[in-house]
Amino acid sequence: MDVYEYAVIRVIPRVERGELINAGVLLYCQPRDYLCARAELDAVRLRALDPVADVRAVRQALSAYELSCADEQGPLSRESLGSRFRWLTAPRSTIVQAGPVHAGLTGDPAQELDRLFGKLVRL
Repeated sequence: MDVYEYAVIRVIPRVERGELINAGVLLYCQPRDYLCARAELDAVRLRALDPVADVRAVRQALSAYELSCADEQGPLSRESLGSRFRWLTAPRSTIVQAGPVHAGLTGDPAQELDRLFGKLVRL
């Protein structure tokens, strides 16, 4: 079993109200050299919190989390996985942001990401 860290990716369409929906999970496991984000926006729930929310822009911001974890070229591609995770989980006051970092133990980070995603994002 290895230690992993994760954060829920949240959408807070009206930051001043503090209402949010969970829209993704970011998981980092240093011993397994694993960093991955999975996101899925429930547009109906978003519109319930803010009827004029820009769904396309929120989806684009969520996809940036996924792309930042991938090995492809991007603004964070030269950073270590740990540095990427720290940058992605740094506090922000934007509509899409990561929540607090939590830790756990896993033998399979990809399977743990699936479990957390199902538990914390999907209804």
